[in-house]
Amino acid sequence: MSDPEIRDDRAAGRLEAVSGGDVVGRIEYFVLESPERALVPVHTVVEPAHEGQGIAGSLARELYAIARSERSAVASLCPYVTQWAERHPDEAQPADEALLAAAKDWLRAHPGRF
Repeated sequence: MSDPEIRDDRAAGRLEAVSGGDVVGRIEYFVLESPERALVPVHTVVEPAHEGQGIAGSLARELYAIARSERSAVASLCPYVTQWAERHPDEAQPADEALLAAAKDWLRAHPGRF
């Protein structure tokens, strides 16, 4: 299988991995504007038939690349993205505690979003 295409559906809050026209994985996220601009991943999902192919890692890598290009932080609330970032400190800068707290507050204030 060739590498999936990664596309950012900002309006829907999804970074999607597409293969053969099908979405085979995604990171669901939102954009936090304060106390600083940040992409906040909440969930990573890979379709069962595509697990173990590096799709989740490709999505996490692209999320951090997008954040760098937008000069935004990443405040991960997603366990997978957090673990990926810990394994790739050269590509993923950790968010400070105040930013993570603001992301958690935003998520609590929007309970139906995820």
